[in-house]
Amino acid sequence: MHGFVRSVWFEPRPPDPPVRVWRDWALVGVLVPLAVLEGVLRPDLPWRPFAVAVTAGLVPTLLWRRTRPLAMLTICFVVTGVIPILVTGATLDAYTLGYMLILPYAVFRWGSGREIVAGLGIMLTASGLSALVDHAALPDVIGPFAVMLATTSLGGVFRYRAGARMRELDQVKLLMREQLARDLHDTVAHHVSAMAIRAQAGLATAASRPDAAAEALRVIEAEAAQALDEMRAIVRVLRRDRPAELTPGLRIAELERLASRGGSHHPAVEVEISGDLDGLSPSVESAVYRIAQEAVTNAVRHARRATRVEVRVAADDTAVRLCVRDDGDGGSTRPAAPPGYGIIGMSERANLLGGTCVAGPDRDRGWTVTAVLPRAGAAT
Repeated sequence: MHGFVRSVWFEPRPPDPPVRVWRDWALVGVLVPLAVLEGVLRPDLPWRPFAVAVTAGLVPTLLWRRTRPLAMLTICFVVTGVIPILVTGATLDAYTLGYMLILPYAVFRWGSGREIVAGLGIMLTASGLSALVDHAALPDVIGPFAVMLATTSLGGVFRYRAGARMRELDQVKLLMREQLARDLHDTVAHHVSAMAIRAQAGLATAASRPDAAAEALRVIEAEAAQALDEMRAIVRVLRRDRPAELTPGLRIAELERLASRGGSHHPAVEVEISGDLDGLSPSVESAVYRIAQEAVTNAVRHARRATRVEVRVAADDTAVRLCVRDDGDGGSTRPAAPPGYGIIGMSERANLLGGTCVAGPDRDRGWTVTAVLPRAGAAT
């Protein structure tokens, strides 16, 4: 129990909360006129001008509910809880005040552990004082407490779901980094071994063939330059906190292995490669291969009633363009949900190299993934 209390108390705020979005302004723009309209249409509302003023005046607190959740909740609950105590006969029974339920949700969703504990204390105190002042019966007290519990629980659930997704993404990043570290080792070992062999050959033939030593040095220089380029590309990815995978060694020409005739349960995969592929950065070739591989895998697994998957790669003087298209049922095969790790990975690979990758349904039928990458990749 003590450990649970400590974990709650030291729980940090969720990172990068949205400051304000258009929906927040729309909510404020609706609630203020709604509070005024309620005052006009409810002649039985006690202290009508005062209740409308308080209800409308507290609406802007919703604009800061994510960045300052405890402060906004304190303002609203103190104002609505203290006024009936200080002003005899004053009650705030406006229905529009129901928007205050958003604030307990915001504290549990966006607040730190200390803010959650403090906010819970403020809510319980304010609700208890209100029940004492109004001499409320037990059923009248249980209802508001149940509603408050539901809103705070909802905030906790969404907080947990967001945290679980972040932990899954962190795990994906870690696995990617481990693979990149292995690739870095393989790259260095391959090129250093090649340089060592050429150096030994140059030394062995230097006496009888002086030009062999110069040729060995040229080969060693080329191997060293290529090793440095590939090492920089991998290290640049490792330094960025992103779930991307750029594995040197995979080439665009190997995309031919993805081609298949299809069968009763799988669509045929057609691969077409055109343009000048000489001189492409190894990281760019790897990224094109990985994006195409992921797109084809997604199409084979998820494209309903698809008969064909087309993979088109075209290279020109400045960029390499990839298009993977299937003829399945399009958008209906991909549910409206946050993008999966495969789509995220494709976008990240392209972004890391200064390119773009877009995935989405076609207008009529099918699903298309398009990527454009610069020939040399992002500058180091």
